[in-house]
Amino acid sequence: MVKPKKSGKRELILAEAAKLFKDRGYSGTSMRDLAGQVGMEAASMYNHIKSKDELLDTICFRISDTYISQLAEIEATPSGYADKLRALVRLHIRLMVEDGAAVSVANHDWKYLPEPRLGEFKQARKAYERGFAALIEAGIAAGELRPVNVSVALFTMLSAVRWVELWYRPGRGISAEELESNIITVLLGGLEQPMPQP
Repeated sequence: MVKPKKSGKRELILAEAAKLFKDRGYSGTSMRDLAGQVGMEAASMYNHIKSKDELLDTICFRISDTYISQLAEIEATPSGYADKLRALVRLHIRLMVEDGAAVSVANHDWKYLPEPRLGEFKQARKAYERGFAALIEAGIAAGELRPVNVSVALFTMLSAVRWVELWYRPGRGISAEELESNIITVLLGGLEQPMPQP
C-alpha cells in the first residue's frame, strides 16, 4: 500500500513543480518554494524525487514522449493527410488545455536540462518536427494540401498552437472544443470564403 501513496505524492510534486516553473521560471523556483507549495518539508521531498533537475527532466520528456507516440499513432492511421494534421493540431490544443503548465515548461524551460538529456531532448524535438513536416510534404505530393513551403506551414502551425497557453482559460467565452474547431478552420481552411461562382 505504500507504493501508490508515494506515487501519488510524486505526481503532486510534479504537477506543482510544473505550475511554479511556468509562473516563476525554472531558475526562479527553489526546492523550498516547491516544498511550501505541496505542504512538505524540503528534506521530505527527497523521498519522492532526487532533484530539481529530475523534475524538469520528467516534465519535459513526458510531454515530448506524448507528442512522439501520438505522432506515430496518427501516421499509422489510414486517414487522409489533412485529417492527420487535424488530429495533430487537436493533440496540441488538448495537451495545452489539460496540462498547460507542463506543456509551457517543455516549450520554454527545456534549455535548463543538463547534458546529455539536453541533447536528447533537442533530438526528440527535431524528430517530431521532421515527422510533422513529412506529413505536410506527403499531403502536398498527394494533392490534398496546397503547394506551400513545408517549413513555413510547419512553423506557422506549431506557433499557432503554442500561443494557446498564453491566453486560453476556461470561461473566456469559448469552450475547448470550439477553440479546437476554430484553430483548425483557420489553419487548414483559411479565413477567406470561396467566392460564389457566377
